[in-house]
Amino acid sequence: MPERSKGLFSGMTRHLARHHKPSKLRIRDLIKSFEVGEKVAIVPKGSFRDIPHPRYRGKIGIVKEKRGNAYVVEVNSMSAKRLVIVNNRHLEHTMQSAKKKD
Repeated sequence: MPERSKGLFSGMTRHLARHHKPSKLRIRDLIKSFEVGEKVAIVPKGSFRDIPHPRYRGKIGIVKEKRGNAYVVEVNSMSAKRLVIVNNRHLEHTMQSAKKKD
């Protein structure tokens, strides 16, 4: 018998799947920007090609710097601070940062 794959998304696709018809990415999702020190949430969208690791799905972190179209986000994971490089399409403003702008 063939051996089961042990890749990054092995057995995880059901957790990443949406249970509704996925919407297309809009232009505003691709050009949104964040400031250093702003709180953001990591929400994977689009193809599996460039999404962050599933461990960081739904985590809230602080933007540390910008690298091209991506941002370096500091996230607490298992009582340790991790730096995750995330494309801007997978980041969303949190409610706390939205209230500060008003």
